[in-house]
Formats: sequence, C-alpha cells, structure tokens
Amino acid sequence: MTTPGPHNPTRAAAAAGALFTDAEGRIMMVRPTYKDYWDIPGGYVEPGETPYEACVREVEEELGIRPTIGRLLVADWAPSKRDGDKILFIFNGGYLTPEQHKFIKLQADELSDYRYVNLLEVPELTIPRLSQRLQTAHSAAMEEKFAYLENGQSLPAE
Repeated sequence: MTTPGPHNPTRAAAAAGALFTDAEGRIMMVRPTYKDYWDIPGGYVEPGETPYEACVREVEEELGIRPTIGRLLVADWAPSKRDGDKILFIFNGGYLTPEQHKFIKLQADELSDYRYVNLLEVPELTIPRLSQRLQTAHSAAMEEKFAYLENGQSLPAE
C-alpha cells in the first residue's frame, strides 16, 4: 500500500502526424530541417488542442494544404529518459491527388523536401521506432484497423 500524498501523474508530450499515400500506395515522407532522418507531416499537440486538431494544423502549416484527415491508425507510447515520454498518433491522410500536389508548399524553416517511398525504403530513411510505426500504420490503413504500440512494438498477443 502506498502512503497518501500529492499525486504525481506522468506527463507525456503528444504529437500527431498524417500518413499520406500516392496512387502506388507509397508513403509520403518529409525531410525536417532539424532532424537527421525523414519523418511524416505532423508535430506536437499544443495546449487545449486534440491530437486530431494538431494533425490537421500541422499538415496545413508544413505542406500548405488542408486535405481531409481520416481516422486514427496508430497510437504509440514512446518512453524516453532523454526527451521525455511521448504519445504519438498517426491519422489516415489518405491518397493525395495530383491536383493537391500542385498546391503543396513546404514550410521552409521546418521542411526541406518530401517524397513518396515504398515500405521497403522506410527503414533506410528513418529511425527504427518510426519505421515500425509507419509499417503498422500502413497495414492498419489497408486493413481498416487500429493499432496500439509501445515504443514502436506491438504488445504480445494474449
């Protein structure tokens, strides 16, 4: 039994991104100017904002477009002693049309490039935990499912 005292809840930052695909089913990845690996469009949730709202806002800020963002594909608990714990959400951005691509304007102070990559290329471009999260999100989108991960990994089946 624990002694009564002040409640010290875990404080985790939250971030949300969108999984966009092209006609071939490849994943859109962006090249942040402040990271040494590729990522997906998205960013941190601000106070008073939901993860979904953050995803919509970040996509608009980073890509200059406002496509319809769909359902939640993945939630990933990412513990980190160095950066602090995070809860990372990936929403289904769906297929971006050639017409939508005409309006993409990267936020220059945050992104230097974007491209579509097949799933086999993802591990070469990003960190292992994000690679696993993207593989899981892509499967969840194709199978119309949802996945919960911890540190990029599925929990053992019961």
